Amino acid sequence: MSALGAKPAAAGDIDPISSVIGIVLAVVFVAIVAVLAPVALMPLLGIILGGVLIGFGVHFVPVGGAPAAMGQAPGIATGVAMLAAGAGLAGLFGGAWAAELGVVVATVTGAVGGGLLMAITCMMVNIIYVFGMGIPSASGKVAKDPITGDTQPEFKSQGTEGHGLPFISFVGGVVGGLFGGAGGTLIYLMLLEVYEHYLPGIFDATAAQIMPVAVSLAGIFAIGMFLVNAVLAAYNITGTIEGPHDPKFKRFPRAIIASLVASALCGLVAIMIVVVNLNI
Repeated sequence: MSALGAKPAAAGDIDPISSVIGIVLAVVFVAIVAVLAPVALMPLLGIILGGVLIGFGVHFVPVGGAPAAMGQAPGIATGVAMLAAGAGLAGLFGGAWAAELGVVVATVTGAVGGGLLMAITCMMVNIIYVFGMGIPSASGKVAKDPITGDTQPEFKSQGTEGHGLPFISFVGGVVGGLFGGAGGTLIYLMLLEVYEHYLPGIFDATAAQIMPVAVSLAGIFAIGMFLVNAVLAAYNITGTIEGPHDPKFKRFPRAIIASLVASALCGLVAIMIVVVNLNI
């Protein structure tokens, strides 16, 4: 209740009381797994890391929502959670194909998949803006592109916050896709490891026989956890964001703490489902 009653923090600031309570809860969730299922402790830490990567990566993705569809704001014309989920799930599926090659290779593959999807998406969005709507790419947050140094004000239409996808936003989208794809894949791999360990004992079957069930459960929970972290980041962003140069990007520490707690809780549930059934 003290966290709920705490004074709201300013934009980008962290509420220390709520943050401490959240971190304590995350530690408690980890301790529960350490006691009841020691084998799943490292996978749970991997799940938490994956969730944090997702929450952090979402802040790189340029999202313009409805204003972008009308050429009145930079970014992709869709919601934060939907766009992030698309990039992350593409990476997750790519990483899942490489799961048998090890955690490092599969995670990198997932990152490449998410980054590739965002690169294609950003490219097609700019093609639509430039050749379909006849507008140039211009940021409303900075006077010069931090990467190319290109000036922005002279290309920005009056009455708008900018439009299109400036180069920094394009790069931010790809980086966000890399983080999201890596995070989603890492969660999937950690859950798959847990289920491969516990499910044979639950079903009294061989590892090969339970593999389809393990893959399905890991995929379902990984997708669910990705959406949880994407929505948390969306609430933190509150609307549109141009990318890493946007002032809203500085809010990411709050999303990291929220993702840490949420991933710890979701990971605890996903792990305890098989641990409890095995004990029964």
